[in-house]
Amino acid sequence: MKRDEWIGGIVIFIFGAITVLLSLRMPVGTFRMAGAGMFPLCLGILLMLLSSCFLLKLLLKGKKRADEKEQATELPSSTRQLVLFFGAMLLATLLFNPFGYPLVAFLLMLALLRILGIKRWSLNIIVSGATAAGSYLLFVQWLQIPLPKGFIGL
Repeated sequence: MKRDEWIGGIVIFIFGAITVLLSLRMPVGTFRMAGAGMFPLCLGILLMLLSSCFLLKLLLKGKKRADEKEQATELPSSTRQLVLFFGAMLLATLLFNPFGYPLVAFLLMLALLRILGIKRWSLNIIVSGATAAGSYLLFVQWLQIPLPKGFIGL
């Protein structure tokens, strides 16, 4: 078990929990008439579930994998991924209003797939496009949640 993997999983879980707590301060509404807090609530719950699965996997894996020696000048890969993850989230937050929801969702998913180490650009673009389109159809078209349109106008 790598210490930094545990720390990363716990930090993502805490980030999800904080997102859930802060989203409950906003009107959540129902799935039919979603309020401003519905999307962050669902996102926070998803982050908590995924990080719990990751931590459970680490727990079950135990000390099966030997620790790898890493150079002192480089960050461990999971620490590097965690820093890049939070950087991508911060950048997406800053670009959310000017670029709009669909474009930011696409770019954020594309960045997160690259951060996770998926190097096939064609797969990344297809998954990012499908995720952005699906979430746009779900939240904007079906649930009619007003999200920023940005310069695209969607």
